[in-house]
Amino acid sequence: MKSPSQPRDRGIPEATVARLPLYLRALHGMAERGIATVSSEDLAVAAGVNSAKLRKDLSHLGSYGTRGVGYDVEYLVYQISRELGLTQDWAVAIVGVGNLGRALANYGGFVSRGFRVAALVDADPEVVGDTIAGLNVEHIDELEAVIKRRGVSIVVLATPAAAAQEVCDRVVAVGVTSILNFAPVVLTVPDSVDVRKVDLSIELQILAFHEQRKAGGPLMAVDSQ
Repeated sequence: MKSPSQPRDRGIPEATVARLPLYLRALHGMAERGIATVSSEDLAVAAGVNSAKLRKDLSHLGSYGTRGVGYDVEYLVYQISRELGLTQDWAVAIVGVGNLGRALANYGGFVSRGFRVAALVDADPEVVGDTIAGLNVEHIDELEAVIKRRGVSIVVLATPAAAAQEVCDRVVAVGVTSILNFAPVVLTVPDSVDVRKVDLSIELQILAFHEQRKAGGPLMAVDSQ
């Protein structure tokens, strides 16, 4: 099975790949409201990007829209979903079933976007054996067997920082090449492995920086000198 990072291998710029999910989210919202066609300007506003950039991004998919009509919403959803690899079923394993892991396991949006949580794994004996979102939590000692048995393509790491690298090494050794990392640590992986890092504390710190600027904090004082 190919890696979910397939679009990059077809020559589409990484920056474009990063924006495709934004377009897809906006298009899903339009489809749910019964909108059949959308202009590049309206789609760009909904996705929060520049319309010229959007048109260039979509041209990489071979989609140019129709002058005076715009883009067919349903077909564009299909094109972007196909390019992102979402027209097939990606099995996901969540390693670390604390509060965050449980929340992710119970998130209903995965299935509608081409992902299926296929396994939950944890090291805590008080958690192992629990049923969460219809899945039995399996022991970390069985990690490799679980990944093979469930056909896992993507691993979500929601472990403590101290355990993340070891778990990462184990899943890479068994053939996983796509990892979503929520642990507050930078992982070391081979070049063939794609890691996306989600650090909520960093995002909050960035927001705090902007709040401080708006409030006339230290950086504003420096700027005024």
